[in-house]
Amino acid sequence: MKKLIYLLAASLVMLAMFSCQGEKTNAIKVISYNVRCSGGDGENHWDKRKHASINMIHDEKPTIFGLQEANPDQMQYLVENLPEYGYIGVGREDGVESGEHMSIFYLKDEVELLDGGTFWLSETPEQPSKGWDAACKRSCTWTKLKMKSTGKEFVYMNTHLDHVGVEARKQGLALIVERANEIVPEGTVFLTADFNALTTNPIFDDLKAVMKDAREEAPVTDRRGTYNGWNAENTSNPNCVIDHIFYRAAEAHSFRVLCDKNYGAPYISDHYPVVMEATF
Repeated sequence: MKKLIYLLAASLVMLAMFSCQGEKTNAIKVISYNVRCSGGDGENHWDKRKHASINMIHDEKPTIFGLQEANPDQMQYLVENLPEYGYIGVGREDGVESGEHMSIFYLKDEVELLDGGTFWLSETPEQPSKGWDAACKRSCTWTKLKMKSTGKEFVYMNTHLDHVGVEARKQGLALIVERANEIVPEGTVFLTADFNALTTNPIFDDLKAVMKDAREEAPVTDRRGTYNGWNAENTSNPNCVIDHIFYRAAEAHSFRVLCDKNYGAPYISDHYPVVMEATF
């Protein structure tokens, strides 16, 4: 019964999205997905779940999606198996290939890439570097995109905050807010990430002043845990809600944690993807 109620609510949301009169609006689906690095993990090794990641993308058909923790071999597999998507992103270790990628993928039939790049969450953001008390180099990929149907432009940013450094998370997020305002002082922005923090954390104060939290704003929403650690019981753990989508100058219609469907493996990652549907 719960599933039926959710489906009915989602259907009403979609009807509202596509029945707008007057000025043309864009319907967009955004996914944030920490794929988990390709090494180790035994029965959950990337080779045993990589096909399930492709199945998830084909099933959801996001307009845009951002990855966290994607190693070069994972990037190669995803690019080869998702030819309908263009992408942008570099390795965080050398700014070229090495290390984890915070890549952004966009559906080529619907979206055109106008501009984009990468900066590092550090005191020297233009070069591969580790910032403040971070355990790792952390980067943010940004894009300026255009919807082909209407010509409307928007900005999409994707990152992964440090899992250890408290100051690094705070200062890294402040830098992202600063850069977002520089890239597009006004207009639509989407930000996805594994933030490694609950949104009640004070590090989000500056971000909340300029962007909205899709989980909180969408009329159809989902508050389940996003970090599963290969254990489905973590969906009910409020401390595991660490993957978020923020936005500006758009209307959120639904927000979901993709934890209910088997895409061909018990787990597609140690994180569940999160998805937002919106118009702008």
